[in-house]
Amino acid sequence: MMPQYSRVYLSAMGYELGPVVVTSKEIEDRLSPVYARLNLQPGQLEAWTGIQERRWWQPETRLSVGAVSAARKALSKSAVPASDLGVLSYAGVCRENFEPATACAVADALGVRGNAFIYDVSNACLGVLNALLEIANRIELGQIRAGLVVSCESAREINEIMLTRLLASQGMEKFVEGLATFTGGSGAVAMLLTDGSYENPLKRRLLGAVSRAAPEHHALCRWGLEPVSGGSQTQFMATDSVAVLKNGVKLGQQTWEVFLREMRWAPGDIDRVICHQVGQGHQEAILKALGIPKEKDYTTYRYLGNMGTAALPATAAIAEERGILRPGQRVAFLGIGSGLTCLMIGLEW
Repeated sequence: MMPQYSRVYLSAMGYELGPVVVTSKEIEDRLSPVYARLNLQPGQLEAWTGIQERRWWQPETRLSVGAVSAARKALSKSAVPASDLGVLSYAGVCRENFEPATACAVADALGVRGNAFIYDVSNACLGVLNALLEIANRIELGQIRAGLVVSCESAREINEIMLTRLLASQGMEKFVEGLATFTGGSGAVAMLLTDGSYENPLKRRLLGAVSRAAPEHHALCRWGLEPVSGGSQTQFMATDSVAVLKNGVKLGQQTWEVFLREMRWAPGDIDRVICHQVGQGHQEAILKALGIPKEKDYTTYRYLGNMGTAALPATAAIAEERGILRPGQRVAFLGIGSGLTCLMIGLEW
């Protein structure tokens, strides 16, 4: 059975985008020796992904700074003081340290103290949604009145590393393996959940969620550290894009069937969906597989790329700002992450 909620509200959202716009053409210009060597025509990156540009932070920008900015924006839209937060969870793939939790730096900047739970959550691109449910459960149980999830993702560093590697490599295999790296974008988000006691009128009610996992595919997309000469380590990213798409769509179909059944919704009952922002191929494949009309989806990947854990919530916040998500609508958040895991959340906006 899925978690069911009767007293949990998504009270406010905030986001911050990396200030440096990087176009797909700029990346291809830097890869021009690779394109010439592999006999590739310019324009392929955008054609393959549908991404025209993405954002990067300025060099050496701390992740907690972006997360704090998004958090302050979210809190400013609510009546919740930071001192009332029962949980502050940082849920990004990118973190400032192995320890302490990046959440601690964010909590310190916001003034969160005392008996608050302060910790990081990690689950690839689903981290924010997982942390959202952790807080929702505490609210539903009456343990806390309010909790905040924050995240900040940075694509600059891994993109620079991959550019250097591809320029030094010779084969098509490495190029294909590294292609998904260049879909990455940079941004920060914050999502504030409450028990509804701060707001009037109440809106954005969290109704329920379903999760399904296929961990046998955990090796299809990996981002981490690997040893290099001299005993040091460097970042690497490797993605089997074809296999991720194939198996991700299959897992999405399985999750969707359970989600509709548990929510007691028919596909036509859903007014809007916000999906994880990967790229054009993934969007088209998952919508077709789930039978969701394209006009019900809202995307940002063309101009923001894949911002990891920040992608789906930032897209939802932008959709609300632009009047796409409106009060009274039934909305489904459809998330999927490396691992593979799939998480779908139902809300009444």
